[in-house]
Amino acid sequence: MTTPNWKWRPLGELFDIGAGKTMSAAARAGAQKVPFLRTSNVLWDEIDLTAVDEMAIPADELANKSLKAGDLLVCEGGDIGRAAVWDGRVAVMSFQNHLHRLRPIQNDVDSHFYVYFLQSAFTQLGIFEGAGNKTTIPNLSRSRLAALDVPHPPPSEQRAIARSLAKVREAITVHSKATLTALELKHAVMNELFTRGLRGGPQKDSEIGPIPESWSVPTFSEVREWLQYGTSIHCTLEPQRFPVLRIPNIKPGRVNVSELKYCELSEEDAGKYMLANGDLLFIRTNGVLERLGSCAVYGGEPSKALFASYLIRARLKPTIDSRYVAYFYASQRGSSLVAGRATPAADGKYNLNTGTIDSLPLPLPPTLEEQRDIVTVLDAIEQKISLHQRKREVLQDLFKALLHKLITGAIAVEELDLSALVSLAESAEEATA
Repeated sequence: MTTPNWKWRPLGELFDIGAGKTMSAAARAGAQKVPFLRTSNVLWDEIDLTAVDEMAIPADELANKSLKAGDLLVCEGGDIGRAAVWDGRVAVMSFQNHLHRLRPIQNDVDSHFYVYFLQSAFTQLGIFEGAGNKTTIPNLSRSRLAALDVPHPPPSEQRAIARSLAKVREAITVHSKATLTALELKHAVMNELFTRGLRGGPQKDSEIGPIPESWSVPTFSEVREWLQYGTSIHCTLEPQRFPVLRIPNIKPGRVNVSELKYCELSEEDAGKYMLANGDLLFIRTNGVLERLGSCAVYGGEPSKALFASYLIRARLKPTIDSRYVAYFYASQRGSSLVAGRATPAADGKYNLNTGTIDSLPLPLPPTLEEQRDIVTVLDAIEQKISLHQRKREVLQDLFKALLHKLITGAIAVEELDLSALVSLAESAEEATA
């Protein structure tokens, strides 16, 4: 790896490396406990305080086992080398012995720069591959950590690189939060639409709870033309005549065309399993109950697709919009109805069969137009979710590329113009406000 005129120094010359407190029965049972961080709390460039444990630490030890804002935390085990900077958001915070605390010795060290360097070194460059002891539990000892040679650019350059990478990370966070907000909105809107509809008006009680008075609750057998299990033909990743959709290709409401497998069949045999636009595909066996019954609507891609034996194809009547049905069974109410009818198997999985699917109730508007109006509302939210997901993926790829190029000196930080990221993040924040 080449870096632009950067000096290299052992990490132990730049940071004082402290050891955390070991959890014990006495620490667990003692009084006057304080919160402490584990390796699970330390993500790359992020401290997660969702679940923070506590233990008792004697007063004479606490000062040496506490964190200060700007301390760099590095994982000794697990995801070796994973690092983040403590921001001081909690007044008293300790750390466990499976974390190393690195405190800058002098003011020419920016902890955030070294988080990004360690991330690139451990996840991209492989320059510290021998740093973890290859014992039963791989670990990065204090002595090995102190001996790691790291670059030591001028402080202004450290800060500039850290700021640039942090800006991309912030934009990723914005779109991650926007995705979660849009998902929460989708679930709330689904609940509202499938209990109140779009037309307003009075409600009535039904076997599945309140629905609009004008709606009915037929069983699935009343809205479909036929059900069918898929083919058991051997499939391969090598492209052949017919693509075959499998469980990994079924996402709520849609078909995922990645990781396709293929098979060879005669036209006559393939015709028995060839999908048509609007066909619903149910997952009929899965170890995750929430996935069971997930159904995707086949929209023509990939062309001439068949479906595998762990799926069930439903062809619906012309008066039923398959996308409406898929949205309902992806809703909280719909998925709970499916889960409640699933049959547990000896291997720990859950199963559906055609009889079970046929017995599923379906809240149904009286007209195809109203079904499609509901689909239009949910499609708009789904598009918003997809947009934020795509932007987040692009930003994640950008972060990985910049991390590599800045740390290796392939580009200089002064060559970057990340102003577009600011407007990108702001537009996402405005959209979720």
